[in-house]
Amino acid sequence: MYMASFGFHGEVAMGCASSKQFKRPPGYEEPAVLAAQTTFTVNEVEALRELYNKMSYSIIKDGLIHKEEFQLALFRNSRKANLFADRVFDLFDLKRNGVIEFGEFVRSLSVFHPKAPKSEKTAFAFKLYDLRGTGYIEKEELREMVLALLDESDLHLSECAVEAIVDNTFSQADSNGDGRIDPEEWEEFVKANPASLRNMDITMAFPSFVMHSEAHD
Repeated sequence: MYMASFGFHGEVAMGCASSKQFKRPPGYEEPAVLAAQTTFTVNEVEALRELYNKMSYSIIKDGLIHKEEFQLALFRNSRKANLFADRVFDLFDLKRNGVIEFGEFVRSLSVFHPKAPKSEKTAFAFKLYDLRGTGYIEKEELREMVLALLDESDLHLSECAVEAIVDNTFSQADSNGDGRIDPEEWEEFVKANPASLRNMDITMAFPSFVMHSEAHD
């Protein structure tokens, strides 16, 4: 399978560490149930459970992923502020209680699976850019997220280059010229520009969730 076994910053090959050292976390759900409701196989969910355990016991050690633990997994720095990490954490936190439970983690991460429907990836990406939750993507929101994605990838572009990216993207996506991008316009933009979803692949969005070996059902 494409996704198999993930490591925490490449330090531990998932599947090698025994899950018995961890207590069953709050909000735990059986891998078979989660596999039936997501794009993942049972083996992939088991691998994600190992990753989840490492993340949720990295700082606070309560079996739940807190924002600083999420940031640590992405950047090796729990204090690094990044809009991309903040936004993804908020979208993964389905119960809006400030932590990510195991079921939330798997269900949310499923949209980043290579086999996840493109429609789900498109909808999630829209929510990612819709920072204010208005149901539209404003130009400033697009600019903020472009800067965050560049920062998350350690890419540094000039202000002029960033503005060119934002202006070009917005002019293409805002087809009716009303100064904002609605879901239908975003869907059409993605169809014409499939590369705009490249960050909706787990290896691109979460490069620190390293894949070590293949899993087999």
